[in-house]
Amino acid sequence: MWLARRKDQPDRTHEAVPTDADIRTWCEACGQPDLAPDLIRATRSADQLYVHWARKHRTGLRQAQQELLPLHERTRVQRVYGSKVVTGFLQTPGYASALLSAITRFQGTPNDVAAAVEARMQRQRALYEGDHRFVVLMEETVLKYRIGGRKVMAEQLAHLLEVMQLPSLAFGVIPFTTDRMDAWPLEPFYVYDDATVIVETLTAEIRITEASEVSSYLRAFQALGQPAVYGPPARALVEAAVDALG
Repeated sequence: MWLARRKDQPDRTHEAVPTDADIRTWCEACGQPDLAPDLIRATRSADQLYVHWARKHRTGLRQAQQELLPLHERTRVQRVYGSKVVTGFLQTPGYASALLSAITRFQGTPNDVAAAVEARMQRQRALYEGDHRFVVLMEETVLKYRIGGRKVMAEQLAHLLEVMQLPSLAFGVIPFTTDRMDAWPLEPFYVYDDATVIVETLTAEIRITEASEVSSYLRAFQALGQPAVYGPPARALVEAAVDALG
């Protein structure tokens, strides 16, 4: 298979990032010991900003859910773009359980789904408490993916119809019939107070804090939101997804 590692290639699966001591030794060997502190800071930053799910979930999914809660709760304005699944803080327990169970099986990580779901549900408090504002853009196709099966999806759609009425939430749906002129479907991402962006890929979580990159995601969010519909039109699309379940 084309993905297979050639026999003459070293196996780098278990390589670790260099330690502080490694960096200092390398800088001294290069005759540049003064560069060590900056390189150490840069390495630590990179190690925190790009984290493989296998590493983040090595003890299960609960801890990752709990680690995100403080950032979620201190954010005043959160923008979310969803192209694959319903965003976490809008999920029902059944939907979250089905999704996290699939992730656990796929990644082969310890099964603590029940605890992870409970931790994920805690993020919903911000919808009802405090001075929080959420703007969620969701591709219409997300409403059609039957995560967990028909019954679970029906409950999830019913929940969306309830929460989209909350004053703290602006819920937009991008119709799949939209003519894509200025923006195309992207990977799911979350923008926290114009300062931090979290992007989720199949294999890793990428945390972006560089101002120019954050700005790019804000521009993309604005472009994606142009054709989105809100209020009654968005509700009609969710209700159509319910009807499509039969």
